[in-house]
Order: sequence, then structure tokens, then C-alpha cells
Amino acid sequence: MSKTLERVLDLVNQREVLISSHGYDELAADDIPLKDILAGLATAVVIENYPDYPKGPCVLVLQRDAEGGPIHVVWGIPKGTASPAAVVTGYRLDPRRWSKDFLRRKA
Repeated sequence: MSKTLERVLDLVNQREVLISSHGYDELAADDIPLKDILAGLATAVVIENYPDYPKGPCVLVLQRDAEGGPIHVVWGIPKGTASPAAVVTGYRLDPRRWSKDFLRRKA
């Protein structure tokens, strides 16, 4: 597990969560309830980790919605801060663009 994901988990457990405007729009567009994002975080699998991202550390993870469907979520922590955990974006997956396990982009 990445250090960023560990910190995000801690912050979510402390209820220190922010949904970015973009994240909110993307979740709404794909009809992904916030409760599914929060509940699915416990079993998240890291796909890509960006500890040195210019806007702050972030991590792309594979999560599952309430029905077990795959979703990707980018979680981050704003640069220069220790809190909150921020949902940068979240979306339902296009199987044409991802491997069958949804962990790797197709070429």
C-alpha cells in the first residue's frame, strides 16, 4: 500500500474528506454515490501512485461500488497540508480502455 493511500485512509476514518468540484461533477455524471466511494476505500487497490505530484500527493485506486462494480478514484492530499483527503475524480470504467482486472491501461 502506498503512503498516500495510508494517509487517505486515516483521514477518511477521521472524517476529514473533501470532494473537489471536478470530483463532484464526475461522480454525479457516472451516478456514483459518495457513500460507495467512502465504503469502497477499505478494499482499494493502488493502480498508480503519484507521491510527488505538483498539487500534492495523490493515488489512483480501483474500488468497488455497492453492487461490486469497478470504479476508479483519484484521492489526493492538497500540497503543503496534512488534511483533508480529497476526491479528485471518480469514474466508472470503460472496459475497452482497461485490462480485464481494471489495473492496467490497454495500449
